[in-house]
Amino acid sequence: MNTTDRAAGSVAGRNLLRIAQVAPLYERVPPKLYGGTERVVSYLTEELVRRGHDVTLFAAGDAVTGARLEAACPQALRLTGKPETAVFLQLPMLSNIYETADDRFDVIHSHIDYWCFPFERMTAVPTLSTMHGRLDMQEIRPVYDRYRSASLVSISDSQRTPLPNMKWVDTIYHGLPRDLLRFNGSPGRYLSFLGRISPEKRPDLAIEIARRTGIPLKIAAKVDAVDREYFASVIKPMLDPPEIEYIGEITEREKSDFLGGAIALMFTIDWPEPFGLAMIESLACGTPVIARPCGSVPEVIRHEVTGYIASEVDDLVAAVQRLDRIPRERCRAEFEDRFTVDVMADRYEQVYARLIKASRRDFDSAPERLAAASS
Repeated sequence: MNTTDRAAGSVAGRNLLRIAQVAPLYERVPPKLYGGTERVVSYLTEELVRRGHDVTLFAAGDAVTGARLEAACPQALRLTGKPETAVFLQLPMLSNIYETADDRFDVIHSHIDYWCFPFERMTAVPTLSTMHGRLDMQEIRPVYDRYRSASLVSISDSQRTPLPNMKWVDTIYHGLPRDLLRFNGSPGRYLSFLGRISPEKRPDLAIEIARRTGIPLKIAAKVDAVDREYFASVIKPMLDPPEIEYIGEITEREKSDFLGGAIALMFTIDWPEPFGLAMIESLACGTPVIARPCGSVPEVIRHEVTGYIASEVDDLVAAVQRLDRIPRERCRAEFEDRFTVDVMADRYEQVYARLIKASRRDFDSAPERLAAASS
């Protein structure tokens, strides 16, 4: 089918597209427990389906979706105990996508880092890759240097800093469904830590701050295999329930109570955070965020408006004592203005349209380029 003829239709002035969403196989879409990337893929996929687009989701077979599901494996691989197989099972999935792309899709949207890059040349259908992870690791630089023509979206401006020469087409912040998490204007009396136990997330700092302020801390987080020794040797000895309590991973349904009941989310990271989904989950509940100024933090949190940003422990302790100056209604309003799924989907629709337009222009000019090259 000619690229100039591909289109799924239109409604209310919006062009409806045939979109491939390519998810990691590590967690279910949406995740049963922890899983930031798969959670965002789910929110975006369901919103695009709601808008009338023809969406095919490539993911593990236990995904729950309104899109057409093409399963690359029966179940997501972390909770089945086979996380190491996620990478190589992507290869047949990618072959299936790209070998039939010309007849099936208007755009391919990848959420699996750089794995689509070598496949993109198999088709005239444009690929957009959203980078979900950190990009400052020197070991992967040769991959990005080799595929600089790939169209990339960053999830924060800070994320793209290590790779300034890539083809960045936009920065699009993550968004949540507007009614996913409940606003709570009357929190309890504890601090919260949500996400993952690891050295770069610095739960030890959150514990130290809680102890110095005399306010209990509840930790809802997973422990990956690589971080079990850190948890056992560093964090577990610091636990002292109920003052410092580890409650493990929590489900999506439990987050409203956990975050909404806290006086603040402690986001005490020490790494170049690409985005930090927990921050906007907290804002959705009306809960301010106390964070260190790493990675995306200054883009997501407005200092003294939706939380406090500071580097040193003394300043973070002082910030806890000033939380009554942050209106919880303002935190919720910030979420609704900047971090909802409809805002995110609007931005992606605009990028899809630009890439499709560019690919059609390239297709139409191909005969002229070939003639010039042969003359």
